[in-house]
Amino acid sequence: MNANVDLVLVNPGERAQIYQTLGSTLTAIEPPLWCRLIGGYVRDRGHSIHIIDAEADHLTADQVAARVAELSPRLVAMVVFGHQPSASTQQMVGAGVTCRAIKAHAPDQPIIIIGGHVAALPERTLREEAVDFACNSEGPVTVAQLLDALKEDVPPLEKVEGLVYRAETVNGTSDETVIRSNLSPALIRDLDQDLHGNVWDLLPMEKYRAHNWQCFGDLGARQPYASIYTSLGCPYKCSFCCINAPFGVNRYRMRSPDAVVAEIDLLYNEYGVKTYKFIDEMFVLNERHVLAICDRLIERNYDLNIWAYARVDTVKPHMLEKLRKAGFRWLALGIESGSEHVRDGASKSFTQDDIRVVVQSIQAAGIHVIGNYIFGLPDDDLDSMRATLELAKELNCEFGNFYSAMAYPGSPLYAMAVEKEWALPERWSGYSQHSYDCTPLPTEKISAAEVLRFRDEAFTEYFTNKRYLDMVAQRFGWETREHIEQMTKYSLARALLEDNKELAAE
Repeated sequence: MNANVDLVLVNPGERAQIYQTLGSTLTAIEPPLWCRLIGGYVRDRGHSIHIIDAEADHLTADQVAARVAELSPRLVAMVVFGHQPSASTQQMVGAGVTCRAIKAHAPDQPIIIIGGHVAALPERTLREEAVDFACNSEGPVTVAQLLDALKEDVPPLEKVEGLVYRAETVNGTSDETVIRSNLSPALIRDLDQDLHGNVWDLLPMEKYRAHNWQCFGDLGARQPYASIYTSLGCPYKCSFCCINAPFGVNRYRMRSPDAVVAEIDLLYNEYGVKTYKFIDEMFVLNERHVLAICDRLIERNYDLNIWAYARVDTVKPHMLEKLRKAGFRWLALGIESGSEHVRDGASKSFTQDDIRVVVQSIQAAGIHVIGNYIFGLPDDDLDSMRATLELAKELNCEFGNFYSAMAYPGSPLYAMAVEKEWALPERWSGYSQHSYDCTPLPTEKISAAEVLRFRDEAFTEYFTNKRYLDMVAQRFGWETREHIEQMTKYSLARALLEDNKELAAE
């Protein structure tokens, strides 16, 4: 095959199916991390690459397919990681449509699909999607080895680590196709050298924007924007989380602080980026790592606006002053539930008092808090969900994310749901928190429709609460308060509630 380029990496789109009307203005558009990481790894090994960011460029599946046909690559990598671990499954909607479009334009175009969802369900993905290969691990090694293999007249696919593929075998007098899954490669150890992701020159940098809340008080500062990582994986085992599906183990790998800050130097000086997300599943974890990054950023005095994830039990009071000076303006805390019993079931063992003290200490340091809450965890009922909402209103964090419990492929909760034959979404779009066909898990006490209705009503109750709006006006100004009031006027259509009209009308 005479390829114009060795590898085309595709970040799929279809935001409307995932976010409905929220996707047009309120949500973030982030640089695709794993397109960058795989792209940098492959380019370092002598292969030419091109990135198509369908999300940022608002490309339809047919438009992506036309671009791929023009480039005629040796291989297309459909990268389905999303901007957080739970987003991988919902991204399968756009990925599936786009793969079919590429095959319709060029039936012989080789495609490999990669991502957290794919690593959790590699054989199923290969059976169901219009692709030639799937990856059962994180991706860079598999893609690089596959590119080398495809240069051969008879590609030695059995030697490509982490590859899932169809192989013909002779069974009696007839041939049949079987799916083979090669052993995964060892996890990449040197993140600075091998997973630097420095392919910013291939991305539409002017298209990326921050979440609306990150720029409360200065909503015009949502662009330019970038997301970077300082670590991969997570040592915790929360029941609802699928972060480690591509890695196979609960490992925590870190970049060096020098490499992290060098990337910020590049983005600040070359692209003028001052607004960042640290995409780590858990940034505030290793104190030495966190403070070393803070010290280097404090020296530069860039006046940044960074947000990152933390846990109630990893935030230490003596770290907060440095975090604030370094430019951390927001920390997201996984509070999850207002019921200690429900939190224990989700492997989040800390008390209500712990939560209150940590939230107050973060805010006292001049850092805003995003409280993340989940409704419909396995032990939830209407009373425990109400307790969660009341805790959220009491804490009165500067922003809140309200989720319905989902059994994401790759999470312990998914394995539990399959074992117990709980109802799961019929389509991958049903795993999106904001989609029309969003379908949460039922609990033993309440239905999926009850969970979803409560979640949607909790969102409105929180963001229209006078105490919250008064706090926002005081801290961020009246323009931000009016912005939130407009935000709450967006109404999500829900098939599950339309199908339960009596419940929706209560």
